[in-house]
Amino acid sequence: MSERSGIFAGDDPFEIARSWLREAEASEINDPNAVALATVDEGGLPNVRMVLLKDISQDSFWFYTNYESAKGRELEACPKAAMVLHWKSLRRQIRIRGDVMREDGPEADEYFASRSLQSRLGAWASRQSRPLSSRGALMAEVAKLTAQKGPNPPRPGFWGGFRIAPVEIEFWADGAFRLHDRFVWRREDHENTWEIQRLNP
Repeated sequence: MSERSGIFAGDDPFEIARSWLREAEASEINDPNAVALATVDEGGLPNVRMVLLKDISQDSFWFYTNYESAKGRELEACPKAAMVLHWKSLRRQIRIRGDVMREDGPEADEYFASRSLQSRLGAWASRQSRPLSSRGALMAEVAKLTAQKGPNPPRPGFWGGFRIAPVEIEFWADGAFRLHDRFVWRREDHENTWEIQRLNP
C-alpha cells in the first residue's frame, strides 16, 4: 500500500478519479470528459461508443442519454457496463466496471435545463439510433418542435441519466519502456470495502 504515492495516493478512488479529470481539463484539447462506454445487446454482443461523462459523485460515474437509444435499451436489458477514460496528454487512463442505475429525477431535470436551447430541442427531435431518411427530415423536426416547445422545453420522459456504481476501478499511468503503473480497486459489491492491488503492466 505504501507504493501508492503521487498521482495514485489516497483512500478514495472517486476523489483520485476527480483529481485526474481536473488535470485533464487543463491539458486535453477537446472533451477531457469523453469516455468509451461498453454495453452488450440481447445476444451478448458487445457494443461501445463515446459519450460524455457529466459527473463523478461520491459513489458513481454519471452520463446522460436518450433511454430509447441503442445504449439505453441495452442498459435497461442488462444493467451492467464498463467505461474507459483515456487522456493522451497525461498518458493515463481509468477503467471502470459496475452496475448501472437509471436516474431520471431532479438531477436529470437540472442537468437538462442547464443545456443550450438547441441541445434541448435536439434531444426532443432525435429518435436516437433509429433510421433517419435525411438530415433535412431531422432539421424539419427540430423546427417543428422549436415552435411547439418554446424557449424553455422540459426534459422529455425518454431522456435522462444513468450512473455506473463500480465494483472495479483501475488507474493506469504510462511508464518508461512500457513498464506502466497500474493499480486496481475491487470490491464484491457496493457494501464491501475496496481491495487494492498493483498489477503487472
